[in-house]
Amino acid sequence: MMLLHRPRRNRQAETLRQMLAETSLQTADFIYPLFLIEGQNKAIEINSMPNIYRLSLDKLLEEVAQCVELGIKAFAPFPSLSDDKKDKYGTESYRKGSLYLEAIAALKKNFPDIVLFTDVALDPYSSDGHDGVVENGIILNDETLPILGKMAVAQAQAGADFVAPSDMMDGRVGYLRQALDAAGYTQTGILAYTAKYASAFYGPFRDALDSAPRFGDKKTYQMNPANRKEALLEAQLDFEESADMLMVKPALSYLDIISDLNQNFNLPIAAYNVSGEYAMVKAAAQKGWIDGEKVMLEILLSIKRAGAKVILSYFAKEFASLRKKA
Repeated sequence: MMLLHRPRRNRQAETLRQMLAETSLQTADFIYPLFLIEGQNKAIEINSMPNIYRLSLDKLLEEVAQCVELGIKAFAPFPSLSDDKKDKYGTESYRKGSLYLEAIAALKKNFPDIVLFTDVALDPYSSDGHDGVVENGIILNDETLPILGKMAVAQAQAGADFVAPSDMMDGRVGYLRQALDAAGYTQTGILAYTAKYASAFYGPFRDALDSAPRFGDKKTYQMNPANRKEALLEAQLDFEESADMLMVKPALSYLDIISDLNQNFNLPIAAYNVSGEYAMVKAAAQKGWIDGEKVMLEILLSIKRAGAKVILSYFAKEFASLRKKA
């Protein structure tokens, strides 16, 4: 048979396949999410997320030390607080000496070379469990922004390199930039949760932080999974409001959105490989239905191939361990 093109020639040897690979994964591509809890000497495994733990600050520092040895240099801690620390306006989020602010300062003191991405949202601190102030069952947008501003400035003061607003309130990126600049934190970056969808993949995360809303859902502020063009609008607004990076969450079911943002904006695109995506792989692997390691690598590669420069993933430590052994 006379064929002008035989693409298989370029696949016939492993050396060739590696040489011609269009996409690659490095440990430096990852941000590792961590869960912080109150107390001491606590490491509580999350049932729906094997090998992922809620950690007290002392244990969190130990975990970060291990990760740094593996080459992970970027982290995103999330706080889990008892109900007595929560109120309608999330005042614990910016209280001097709070658990989260103390953890940020400790992480930067012990590991000055890491890059710390801190969470800006009301839900971990809110007695209503929503990302904004609630009045008569309505999540108020503009009334929430000053609280987010105080939170971001307090985190920057504690040592955050980037604040990451995950709340999806309109206008919050611009409000945070103004608040940070006014307080003198012009070098603190903003990683915007630009296209955060109202997804069913967040379940294990909410279990980990006990942050599920006390009523209703988050569909009035998180995006409709049916919408693609709307993500470009959100990205344009965040870009104009001075975001330094744009993020898509979740990642695996939204590869088209990652690709769209990558093609349309000259900013680094991040993607959050969320808890439900992690849990599905682990559950199927435990059943022996899939090769968990190979599926993990394929998923992470697909996210990078779609256009993500940065990946937040619970697989980060496992991936880094594999790379270290290679």
